[in-house]
Amino acid sequence: MIDLLIEKFSDTQFLFSVAVAIACAATVLTIGLPLLETDTLNRRMKAAAVERERIRARERERLNAGASNRATLRQEPKAYMKQIVESFSLSKWLGTEQAKEQLTMAGFRGPQAEIAFLFFRLVSPIALFLFALFYIFVILDWDAPLSMKLGGAIFAAYLGIKGPELYIRSTIQKRQQSMRRAFPDALDLLLICVESGSSIEQAFRKVGQEIGTQSVPLAEEFALATAELSYLQDRRTALDNLGKRTGVESIQQIATVLIQSEKYGTPLGQALRVVSQESRDQRMMEAEKKAAALPPKLTVPMIIFFLPVLFAVIMTPAIIQIMAIQ
Repeated sequence: MIDLLIEKFSDTQFLFSVAVAIACAATVLTIGLPLLETDTLNRRMKAAAVERERIRARERERLNAGASNRATLRQEPKAYMKQIVESFSLSKWLGTEQAKEQLTMAGFRGPQAEIAFLFFRLVSPIALFLFALFYIFVILDWDAPLSMKLGGAIFAAYLGIKGPELYIRSTIQKRQQSMRRAFPDALDLLLICVESGSSIEQAFRKVGQEIGTQSVPLAEEFALATAELSYLQDRRTALDNLGKRTGVESIQQIATVLIQSEKYGTPLGQALRVVSQESRDQRMMEAEKKAAALPPKLTVPMIIFFLPVLFAVIMTPAIIQIMAIQ
């Protein structure tokens, strides 16, 4: 059985067939998963509503008994993950404040997110290192020095260390891109709500419900900001948390504007209108920047793929006629 596996994994044609099968399966899943997608917006908004109720209970208990309970949008940590993290004290030598902030910006909140992150930072390099050793020394018939083989296994372990960080960064970029695209429209809706006489809490709640069709992360952040504005004593803390959770400059700017407007009594509608226009101008500048960078990016593909085909189409009839004459 082992000899058969070694023979199969050493066959390049078999590996190519497996790669083609994986690509076909990925294509089918890419097409089919949107049809099976659940209502993410309602689920996240419901989670935010649960968070709001827990904040209310926490604040009531703190006012009555002088203590507060911890609320979270996430479930409790897995038992085996929590046991491993606590046994090896991973939070001391793998956990950092920057990692916690990145988890929050990626939308992973609560103890489960931190414990899972620390768990995978420990398990991933070990698993990839052992798999690389097994593949290089047992399955793959690689005629290379021992140092090179060990170097490949160490590189796999390095990928395992950086894998969770890259996943978090990728999730943060996707969330921020989604919020940047929808934020100008959210500002317009927020301006309409404020000028119609609604409070900032009501405006955030209404805009969060409406903007969810464009950006679920932005709707979730608005719902959490509404909960904190309603039940925290210091409103400035709630607005600062909104900017820190998102990490988007436009949202941080609007949080600063709201804080200054509440502190100095400046007209909120005018400030929102200015920030909304600046946000739209910034989005247009980013689109123009991407459009301007498109021709240089297309130069190399055109030289490699289009020009040879073009020369072949132009020159082939002439070559055929010359050969026919001779």
